[in-house]
Amino acid sequence: MIINKIIKKPRVTEKASFNAEQNVYTFNVFSNANKTEIKKAMFTPYKVKPVKVNILSVPVKKVSIKGKAGSKGGGKKALVYLKAGDKIEFI
Repeated sequence: MIINKIIKKPRVTEKASFNAEQNVYTFNVFSNANKTEIKKAMFTPYKVKPVKVNILSVPVKKVSIKGKAGSKGGGKKALVYLKAGDKIEFI
């Protein structure tokens, strides 16, 4: 599911679920996205206007699975802060 080439998908983790209770939602975003693009892109699918957006780089991690070397993840994630009354529902 790609939302207008900026936001990939919501990041569903235990920590992200806890932050959602404080109106901070976490999304995986494309590596070329910036804060202003993410703010604009949030309105189309979710109909909310963020107060603030923080972007974090997620490093690529080296892993070994059954003796074979590989890599895991990497990319960028965005923390989207909403006003007290706003909410995003994930299905």
